[in-house]
Amino acid sequence: MIAIEDLRLMVLLARSDSLSAAARALNVSPPALSTRLRRLETRLGVALANRDARRLSLTPDGERLAQECVELLERLDALPEAFARHDQPLVGTLRLAAPFGYGRQRIAPLLARFASLHPGVRLQLDLRETPWPDRHDSDAVIHIGAIEDSSWIAKPLAHNERWLCASPAYLAEHGVPGEPQDLLRHRCICIRENDEDVTLWQLRHAEERRTLRIEPALLTNDGSVARRWAEQGQGIVLRSEWDVADAIARGALVRLLPDWRFDRAPITLLVPARKQRSARLQALARFLDRAVKGLEADTDAQ
Repeated sequence: MIAIEDLRLMVLLARSDSLSAAARALNVSPPALSTRLRRLETRLGVALANRDARRLSLTPDGERLAQECVELLERLDALPEAFARHDQPLVGTLRLAAPFGYGRQRIAPLLARFASLHPGVRLQLDLRETPWPDRHDSDAVIHIGAIEDSSWIAKPLAHNERWLCASPAYLAEHGVPGEPQDLLRHRCICIRENDEDVTLWQLRHAEERRTLRIEPALLTNDGSVARRWAEQGQGIVLRSEWDVADAIARGALVRLLPDWRFDRAPITLLVPARKQRSARLQALARFLDRAVKGLEADTDAQ
């Protein structure tokens, strides 16, 4: 028979890079944890993990068991909600993953408000460079950009246009581009993210479309760094409106070619289908939908 402690052990192993890291999380010694794992493997009659002193990886059977354990623990965790009255306070843990910049600037303040409304909910915000739901350790994920393939349910939060911007100082020295082709003569700043071809800029105006291959003067994987470079007069940047709207409002950046549109980078909440019934997750989804749309309305009014 598999105990709840075994379920938790498998989930922890799936999220750990080494046996030592898993042992530290459980506050036990690596030999003691290794013994627990061997006993579970003997009970099931299969190998669950490949491990050495520095690395831990689950076997295919281990991966399958870990996923089953995640779902079983989620169902156990959701049982109190299933029998709770609608007017009872929300309780339990919510794990949300988000990109570094947007998560830090926009999502973290919103989660503080949500925590004040629901003090019984334990919130965890995991900021990542590319928070794609690939390890089953998040209840929901904030994703920015197109979604090519996902078994998770996508809940759109904001359209999020991308704007072309530069500082007044840069434009005074290098001139203002009047049409897309002029960008090829300017210093451009590119952001490398989500494995996209970031040097290929596609624009449209009415029925006309243009495609430009940019040779970046500066390249980074951090959008906030790219925006600061632009504010410092280093070049022209193509950035999400949520990140540059404040800089434009205070005059640190100027929007360029406003009649042209670039491909959007929509902001989406991704939720696994099996967690749709969680009352606290539904409450968070409704809250973020209203709050993010409110932020988008404030940006449009500026």
